[in-house]
Amino acid sequence: MATGRTRFLVSYDISDAKRLRLVHKTVKDYGWPIQYSVFICDLDAVEMLLLKQELSSIIHHTEDSVAFVNLGPPANRGRDCFDFMGLRTALPTSGPTVI
Repeated sequence: MATGRTRFLVSYDISDAKRLRLVHKTVKDYGWPIQYSVFICDLDAVEMLLLKQELSSIIHHTEDSVAFVNLGPPANRGRDCFDFMGLRTALPTSGPTVI
């Protein structure tokens, strides 16, 4: 498995309030919130697998949705692939936040 980190945009649409809170808490353990249901997560392959396993045990696969968008290595594309309108969200500069 690769040991490098990859920056992912993780977003979700959860139909139940209890599951929504659990998904939010889980994803927050792995990354930085930039909007209510949108996170930036710098993950290696093992962390990505762990995050997906945790979320899979929370969501209802026929009602909920979680999207993972690969943004590439954090150092190369971490900031320049974002464009904001209105209030600009501070993006992480580097480093993992896995708890």
